[in-house]
Amino acid sequence: MLRGFAQGVALLLRGFRAWGSNPGVMLLGLIPAVITSLLFGAGIVALAVHLEPITAALTGFAESWDEPWQGVLRVAVGGALLGASVLVAIYTFTLVTLTIGAPFFERISRAVDDRISPVAEGEEPPFLRGLLRGIGEGLALLALTLLTGAALFLLGLIPLVGAVTAAVAGAFTGGWVLALELTATAFERRGIRLGGRRRMLARERSVTLGFGVAAFLLFLVPLGAVATMPAAVAGATLLARRSLGEPTSPRAAA
Repeated sequence: MLRGFAQGVALLLRGFRAWGSNPGVMLLGLIPAVITSLLFGAGIVALAVHLEPITAALTGFAESWDEPWQGVLRVAVGGALLGASVLVAIYTFTLVTLTIGAPFFERISRAVDDRISPVAEGEEPPFLRGLLRGIGEGLALLALTLLTGAALFLLGLIPLVGAVTAAVAGAFTGGWVLALELTATAFERRGIRLGGRRRMLARERSVTLGFGVAAFLLFLVPLGAVATMPAAVAGATLLARRSLGEPTSPRAAA
């Protein structure tokens, strides 16, 4: 488990190496990431600014409680709400960024494949059908993320251990969903949809979690998502290749 987790982290680090081998293509991936980060950054700041009144509204039933219990409850609710919101925000950031920058990220993923070995590409569906299928898959993962966020919110309300447990569970759950979304470009070029890539990644669960959790944590760093997004797509292509039994280095392909 630990060895696989470390190998997943290494795949993300190899994605960062693509900055040195193909900087022009990688820079293209910054454009959609910057646009989306500005929108989502404003949303997170707005939530943080209004977190206290929102928390007070959610805990109106505790107005008559004595201190410190009222304060403890509101801190717990505020922390749980912020944590669940961050999980949802990271997934939706990834979904929107990949959608806006689809041509850019396709070039990054293809450059990684071409550097190692050519792949058998799947049949390209008609534009409208492919678009609707992509939206449907994105909404399915978004629904899963919202349900997970709600569960983590409730978990975060448990005294003492709730916040820590929710944070750890959120990183692993968010990492898994993030890996599913980031590998979409590489898998879809091979004609493999959401159900198929879920099964493929499940075969390398510890590796997938290592990659996804590392990316998730970097996305939490201010402006980290912008710099990480192109590298994450490159690393996700390597993860997809590994899960499919394809070589992940030019030497292995030779």
